[in-house]
This record gives sequence, structure tokens and C-alpha cells, in this order.
Amino acid sequence: MPESLSPILIAAAVVGGYLLGSIPFGLIAAKLGGQGDIRNIGSGNIGATNVLRTGRKDLAALTLLGDGGKGAVAVLLAWLATRDKGVDAQATLTAIAASAAFLGHLFPVWLKFKGGKGVATFFGTLLAAAWPVGLAAGATWIAMALLFRMSSLAALTAAALAPLYVVLVFDRPYPIAAMALFMAVLIYIRHKDNISRLLKGQEPRIGGKKDKEAA
Repeated sequence: MPESLSPILIAAAVVGGYLLGSIPFGLIAAKLGGQGDIRNIGSGNIGATNVLRTGRKDLAALTLLGDGGKGAVAVLLAWLATRDKGVDAQATLTAIAASAAFLGHLFPVWLKFKGGKGVATFFGTLLAAAWPVGLAAGATWIAMALLFRMSSLAALTAAALAPLYVVLVFDRPYPIAAMALFMAVLIYIRHKDNISRLLKGQEPRIGGKKDKEAA
């Protein structure tokens, strides 16, 4: 841990990042849009994919932007707080804040720690912390989605490749690689049901028949 990072600054990144990440934009958007509690619709997930099941593309888009944006804001605040402390300190604190925001989305205190699967927040934090990596991961998602028409498979592939992009392609600092790997592992854990369906050939395709149990 860089000596220029004080315990107070680290604690602020952890707490602030978590609280930002725990804002349930999907739940808020659905309620304000007159769709009720999104947890009672479809898979019960609070992410953009499930919000889209209400038939409101505008609410799903707002959820996507909100979930991605809160991760980006956490990174930006950490970056601003360390702009005069050196590259290592900046990379470390932004990775801490991003990871905390990601955990906040997955386990929000306001919803009894039952949150989303983190894909939008994953992309938001990556784009803010290391935009070339975020763009590469996003391009991976798009390519896989177009090829296989499965959102979960696209997300899992992008998550798996993101740490490799950090280290092997763009040579970003170690804390960013650790952040990407941390988020990728949690994405796989949160997508365990999707992985099971993928292995059985039962995962629904984008634009196909909606499975109530799909994430």
C-alpha cells in the first residue's frame, strides 16, 4: 500500500464507494416509472436486463446508465483525491473505490444485501479506471452478444478477459488488474445459475422467449 495513502482516505474510498454502489437505480427507476417493485418482476433482479422485462426501454436505459455511472463516479472521486499523490497511489485508491462500489451494487445495505449481478457497474468502473480496458471489454461483450445472442455469455466472456487486457494488452498498474480480477470472480459467482443453464443449453437468447428464471 503506497505510504501517501492515509487510512482516512482509504476508509473514505471504501465507505463512499460502497454507498454510491448501493444506490438501486433499477428499483428507483421502475418505481418512478410506475412499474412497481422490480423485485417482483421476472427474475427479481434489480439490474437493467430485468427492468427491460417491464417493456420500458427508457427505464432499462436509465438503470444501465445509473448502475454504470455510480461506479464511474466512485473512481473519479478517488482519482481526484489522489491526483497529487503519484501513479501508484492513484491506481490503488481508484481500484479500492471501484471494488467497493461494485460490492455495494451486489450487496446493497438498503435491500438486505440482495443486489444485482454487477455487469453494468463492472463496465462503468473499468471505463473510468482504465478506459482502453473498458472499451476492449465492451467490444468483447458486443461481439459475443452478436455471435451467440446470449447476454450472460457475453458478460462472462468480457469479465474473464478484462484482467488479461489489463496485464497483457494495455500494461496498466497492478491494482487495476487486481480490481478487474476481483470483479470478474464475483461476476462468475453471481452468474452461477446462468452458467448452469449455459452448460445445459437452456440459457435464453437475446430477443428470444423470456425465461422467468433468467438473470
